[in-house]
Amino acid sequence: MHSEEGKLERQKIERLKEMQEARERIEEAEYELEQAQEQLQQVVEQFTEEHGSEELDSIIDQESEDQANDYADSEELASASISEDSHERDVVVGDGQSVEKKTKSKETSTGLVASVEYVHGKKRESVPLDKLSGYKKDSSRLLWVGLKDPSPEELKKVCKDLSIIDEAAQEILELHRKPKVIDYGNYIQLVAVTITKQNKKLVFGEMQMIFGVGFVLTVRRGGAMTNSSLRERLESCPELIARGSDFVVAEILDVFVDSFSALASRLEVEVNQVEQKMMLRGFRETDIRKLYKQRRDLLRIRTSITPMVEICRKIAVMNSPIIEPDSRAYFTIVSDRIARIDEQIHALHEALAFAFEASLMIGQSHQTDITKKLAAWAAILAVPTAVAGIYGMNFAYMPELQWKFGYPLVLGIMGGVCGFLFHKFKKSAWL
Repeated sequence: MHSEEGKLERQKIERLKEMQEARERIEEAEYELEQAQEQLQQVVEQFTEEHGSEELDSIIDQESEDQANDYADSEELASASISEDSHERDVVVGDGQSVEKKTKSKETSTGLVASVEYVHGKKRESVPLDKLSGYKKDSSRLLWVGLKDPSPEELKKVCKDLSIIDEAAQEILELHRKPKVIDYGNYIQLVAVTITKQNKKLVFGEMQMIFGVGFVLTVRRGGAMTNSSLRERLESCPELIARGSDFVVAEILDVFVDSFSALASRLEVEVNQVEQKMMLRGFRETDIRKLYKQRRDLLRIRTSITPMVEICRKIAVMNSPIIEPDSRAYFTIVSDRIARIDEQIHALHEALAFAFEASLMIGQSHQTDITKKLAAWAAILAVPTAVAGIYGMNFAYMPELQWKFGYPLVLGIMGGVCGFLFHKFKKSAWL
């Protein structure tokens, strides 16, 4: 009965070890996948900087077209054995689908998300991009144009129709890695870096805003957040939109901070898990690599959000007719919120540093314990080794060599000395 229970217990332990090893292999594979994705992202960014995003898009479109042609060829070969009438019907259906796909791609090729005109805060009508040139800027009206990954030609046309100077248009065409604000007098340009986390990987994007009297232009690129829910909320309260473009931008920044707050809370949970793992079983090599990556991600987040504190404070005190006195307080509130999140990210970064240092100290403590045990056992074994070495020299005249109690006496002395040393080392917690 006991032997069967022992066997089951050993099998259970073996299964647990196998599960732990499989989990570690999965973690290593995930880490290698993340490294490969980061390398791919770096290559894409480097290619974009050297050759531009248009050439990259053309390459991607060419590959997609080649895949579509290959798929069409395979479909044609597969349907070659079908009757002629059926083949003609398939061609008609295929042409209809291709026309529909072309129509959809044409509809979705534009980067327009929404373009709405508001009068006294109330929604008046949607303004197509080809009719923006006739818009008259007025403090009682507000035109809110939202674009998502627009083409350079489309963005240039929108800037021209809104009478935005070439310098600002060129600035908004470029991709930015850090936040910034530029005052052009009649309007203000603001760049904010957005950060989301997808599949345990940070995705950086940007949101550019140009706002002046009577208009707001927002351009989102990459993994940027959406303004749809904010637009719906403001439309339900017309008096909020009636406050002007500066208040709308302050509300956009407030939603921007909400996304950072959610990201910081998620990162805090991950950091707590790292600390618990360190306390339970210490760090392995894969854990240290992940910890380093987390610290690097936190540093990149701080680099992206820290400048927003000064930018919002600058807007709050900016001497500009665009910023109303009532809206300045909102930018100050947003600045304070970003500062608190920045402090939270900094605290998480320091917590990971302390966890890493604690893991090193624990590892050094384990090594010291092992060294103490090895030294203690070496001292204990040195006694019988020395005695055996002396009596192993085979001299003719040695003390107690011919005495019948000599052998037990030597063994007793060796055992007594070894036992005494073992007791002392055990008492000193070396064993």
